[in-house]
This record gives sequence, C-alpha cells and structure tokens, in this order.
Amino acid sequence: MRPLAVAAMLAALTPATPAAAGAFTPPAGCEGFMTVQLKNCTVGNYYRCSADPAGDSRSTYFDGEGPYFTSRIDAETRWMESYDHIADEWDYLEPEAADHASFTQLLATGRDDFDFSTTSEHGETRRYVGYDRLTGESVRIDGIALERTEFDVTAYDEAGTPLWRRSGRQFIHRDWRLFLADTETFETAAGEAIATEDTPVDFALPGERGFMTTDPMYGCSMMMTGLPVLRVAQ
Repeated sequence: MRPLAVAAMLAALTPATPAAAGAFTPPAGCEGFMTVQLKNCTVGNYYRCSADPAGDSRSTYFDGEGPYFTSRIDAETRWMESYDHIADEWDYLEPEAADHASFTQLLATGRDDFDFSTTSEHGETRRYVGYDRLTGESVRIDGIALERTEFDVTAYDEAGTPLWRRSGRQFIHRDWRLFLADTETFETAAGEAIATEDTPVDFALPGERGFMTTDPMYGCSMMMTGLPVLRVAQ
C-alpha cells in the first residue's frame, strides 16, 4: 500500500520457490526468520523483504507435494496479497473496507471485528466478514510463547451469496505479529463440513536444524492413506 521501486517490487512479488529438494531460499532481498512444522503434513517458512513496507512479512507453505500458498501480510496482519500455487492465481486486498483487520485492536481489546474484500488478478472479488477473539489462554509450544484465539469468518461472492464459513481456534505471536493455525471447521455453502487440525508442533529459528526446510514432518503418513485434507490460507 506504499510506493516501491518497480524493480524491487517485482522481485519481492515473485513467488518464492524451493532452491533444491528440501531447502527453501526466499527471493532476493528477503531474509527468513522462522520455520514452523504443523500437524497435517504442513510446513511454513516465514521471511521479510527489504522492499516491503516496514512491518510486513511473507510466508510460503508446503505440504507433501510442494508449495501451495504464499502470502504477504502487513503489521496489522491484513492479507495484502496471496498466491495460490495450485490455481496459479494472485489475490490482492482492496484498499477500501468497512472494517479492516487490526492486530493492534485485537491486542488492545481482546477482540477484532473485520469486513474487507480481496480481488483476484482476474477480477473476482470476495468479501470476508468475521472476528478474532483472544481466549485468555497462553500456551508454549517448542519453547515459543503463543496465545490462543477463537475466530469466525464467512466469505461472500460479489452478489453477497455466502461461499463458505471457517470457524475454530488459532494462535498469535505478539512480537512476530502473526496468526498460526490450530483447529477449525470449514463449512461449504451446501452445509458440508470438514474439520482440520494444523496445530504447530515445533519451530526452527535461524541456525537451528530444520530452518527453511520444505519437508513437512508430521502427519504425512495419514495423508498418504488417501484421507481428504483441506488446504486453506494460514
């Protein structure tokens, strides 16, 4: 949402890809700061880019078959842009919103309501209405202090027709200004529901084993049995 030099912006917007089997290298001008292994055969690599506005961070998520989702959020955890590797499509946050998401509001009051829209590179608009709420529960996973939240969000098409609803629990890290997955239920417009558990299992920081890996470690054997796995934006 702030002007960037064209060359730097294009470099930062290029979807990051594995440099080699099992290893991830952020784009030029970017530096990794955390890797998280989650249940359900998922690993996320987080990095910051010098060309981005201060406070922004990026992530690329991998399952057992490779990268499937890349995103950039700002310091308020707004979805500035995201790239679906499977559909090969970018989505961008609309600058105008009834109520943009605010991490600051969540920390200050314990609840943040939001009502914003994104538009794909092909012109498809989606509206998201919901809330995040701190539960007051603090947990520690692999030595990392996290706080649990509850959330509920419904997506609508341009005509206002509900497309899906997600509800459940997540975690936040105050200093990183990030949300991390936990357990949730995804409901389709037809009323079908799928429950998922993508709770963090361990973290790798710079210099630690597993930092910037593309290989998920937990729950992959279950995926190989053919059980359906829902992939949603982290």
